[in-house]
Amino acid sequence: MRNVKWTSLFSLMLVFVLVLAACSSDSESGEGGNEDEKNDSEEQVTIVYARGMDATKATDKIIEAFEEKHPNINVEFREMPSDSGAQHDAYVTSLNGKSSEIDVMDLDVVWPAEFAQAGYVMALDRFIQKDGIELSEYNEGAVSAANFNGKQWAMPKFIDAGMLFYRTDIVEEGNVPKTWDELLTKAGELQGEKNTKFGYLMQAKQYEGLVTNAVEYIASYGGQIVDENGEVVVNSPEAIKGIKKMVEVANAGFVPENITTFTEPESHTSFIEGESPFIRNWPYQYALANDKEQSEIVGNVGVAPLPEGDAGSAAALGGWMSAINAYSEHPKEAWEFLKFMTGPEGQKISAIHGGLAPTIPSLFDDEEVLEANPFFKEEGFVNALDNAVSRPVVPNYPEISEIIQIEISKAITGKVTAEEAAQNMQTKIEEAMQ
Repeated sequence: MRNVKWTSLFSLMLVFVLVLAACSSDSESGEGGNEDEKNDSEEQVTIVYARGMDATKATDKIIEAFEEKHPNINVEFREMPSDSGAQHDAYVTSLNGKSSEIDVMDLDVVWPAEFAQAGYVMALDRFIQKDGIELSEYNEGAVSAANFNGKQWAMPKFIDAGMLFYRTDIVEEGNVPKTWDELLTKAGELQGEKNTKFGYLMQAKQYEGLVTNAVEYIASYGGQIVDENGEVVVNSPEAIKGIKKMVEVANAGFVPENITTFTEPESHTSFIEGESPFIRNWPYQYALANDKEQSEIVGNVGVAPLPEGDAGSAAALGGWMSAINAYSEHPKEAWEFLKFMTGPEGQKISAIHGGLAPTIPSLFDDEEVLEANPFFKEEGFVNALDNAVSRPVVPNYPEISEIIQIEISKAITGKVTAEEAAQNMQTKIEEAMQ
């Protein structure tokens, strides 16, 4: 009986030793790896990516390409409201409740500082440094729009910038106005040519588009509203000069009498109906003007940087970023997807299948990108992107934007002078930022 017990015990001990030896052998040979390595290569993780409606196939193509490279990461696409204001509010509602439901989200270019200040998004610096991402390879203005308090809170995905579009059948080659004063002269001279009603179109209604126009005038004369250190600096001679020039253009006899009701749709509709030789608008204007179903000026559209002030040309930065939810339960996987989507491969897919302008300038030399978007070959288009400047990078941007809208609108309608508008903005923005 004793021998049977010892035999059984010996057998159990032998099995235990063999198991340990096998585990040790696997670990030393590298076949098994450690537990973290097993999880990275085998565990299936699902992350949720949220953005506004995508009428193209670009998002599906990006997810498909990413999942092929990362078979252990599944990406679920969550479609948000197409209206940016409604999308903003939906994010805020979710993130106020510290929801981890969304992992990666697209942000309008003016949201990063607000979301960073509120603690909604994760700082990306450690990921950027770890993977050696060179931010210098991205458009400088796009990168700076997501930098707040010395940290990078989002990666730029695609870019928009204000540009000058003109009728090539009216404006002679080499005769495109290079300064605001030249625009004032040429717009007046060309008004009425080929049945045009106006000489220049812009967005001057009291809304966000008015802010982008104001930023362009102010920056072209060397001014700023809020500087890179977060200081309010709008009450300066440079900013005042920019405001004065904007008021002069908006009140010129060659713009529509009701220009203060014009947003993008009113201005672009007038332009494609052949009513003006010049318009300030976003890149989509080019494709719209060449749409045979809508436009009367197909094949007669050129693009150039906006006119220069004393400090050169400036274009208000538009576009979208991608960020990681601070409450995400899968930050490593979220970063892998964000890195891919905003990197060269992801942005190339967005450009080819979505018609979106990359924030990586080298992609404008890519043959496949140019084949899909002939517009990107235009020298004026690329130069305009290079002149992009961001709107104030502040955590309470909606409040600051409203102040700017009100004061610039008052200046255009003659209720205050440019000097008074600048002083009012200085005081009110400083109070709002306290």
